[in-house]
Amino acid sequence: MIKTNQNYCLILAGGTGSRLWPMSSEERPKQFQDIFGVGRTLLQQTYDRFLRFIAPDHIYISTCRDYLPLVQEQIPEIPRSQIIAEPLRRGTLASVAVGALMIAAKRDAQANVICSPADQLISDEDTFRDDVVQGLDFVAHTDGLLTMGRRPTRPATDYGYIQMGDEVREGFLKVKSFTEKPAREYAEMFMQTGEFLWNVGLFMFNVQVMLRQIIRQVPAYEVEMPRMMRGLASGEVCEVPEFFTSLPNLNIDYGVLEGNENVFVQQAHFVWKDLGSWDSLQIDEVADADGNVLLDTQAMLCGAQGNIIRLPKGRMALVSGLKDFVVVEEDGVLMICPKHDVATMRRFRNELKMKPLS
Repeated sequence: MIKTNQNYCLILAGGTGSRLWPMSSEERPKQFQDIFGVGRTLLQQTYDRFLRFIAPDHIYISTCRDYLPLVQEQIPEIPRSQIIAEPLRRGTLASVAVGALMIAAKRDAQANVICSPADQLISDEDTFRDDVVQGLDFVAHTDGLLTMGRRPTRPATDYGYIQMGDEVREGFLKVKSFTEKPAREYAEMFMQTGEFLWNVGLFMFNVQVMLRQIIRQVPAYEVEMPRMMRGLASGEVCEVPEFFTSLPNLNIDYGVLEGNENVFVQQAHFVWKDLGSWDSLQIDEVADADGNVLLDTQAMLCGAQGNIIRLPKGRMALVSGLKDFVVVEEDGVLMICPKHDVATMRRFRNELKMKPLS
């Protein structure tokens, strides 16, 4: 087993969570909210989860510069030197590249890193810890990158899928292919074959392997990486250089993982839920007997089924005969829309951006 003092965590907390608008806004995205009323925001829950087995000085948070005050407010114990504040969003590839460079330059040139979104719901945290520790041991001894996947329980079209190849170690397999948000018929086929896992958005790497792969897959980084390394190595604060804005805008999946022959997948055993859309908040554990989910909201319901309701403190929802709707109020905006009608929600958001409330 590897030394646990070589284990690091990089939490990605710079997204806007636009699919959960209007609850999640550019000013206060979902990761900074206590969506279920448990007393901790999604970011705080993510930090707590890793703090159980990663040393506190080995946990880094990558965010947009605009959200730096929110990170510091919600996790005051984390020093400024462990918060990477990007001047502009350039996709998760840039966030991972800077995070890997930062850890390699300032802490450990052979660090092994678990990279995690800040907005997931994960149950059975002991199993989660065991899976991640095993994954970190795998990347410490393998010249490759590791992603995690869960056995699908339904033919979801809003998740990515990973096709499994040959097993290289118990619980670890080569990746044959990635498919992002397939059509219904393909999702059903993926489930039937038994060869596919849901992509849970968690991945692990040794920093040297990741940096080599980024340069190999995205040539633009070959020019910028040495300059960035020199800039990050000086000073005590994680200040991302302004030339960061010249990097290509790519996600880590498209930029490095997909089409890469050196990527493996670990089958995860913990319960996982991506909180990416309103429909994803339909969680059995928090729903009532009729499938209604009240997000830290008071309500009286009659003949209502499968709804998701979120109102500000001090407001009461009285709902009768409504089925499969989102009812949400935030910052003076009340949206009532079928929860599967993502196109209309997006249109509402875009039109309101162009013509804001007077």
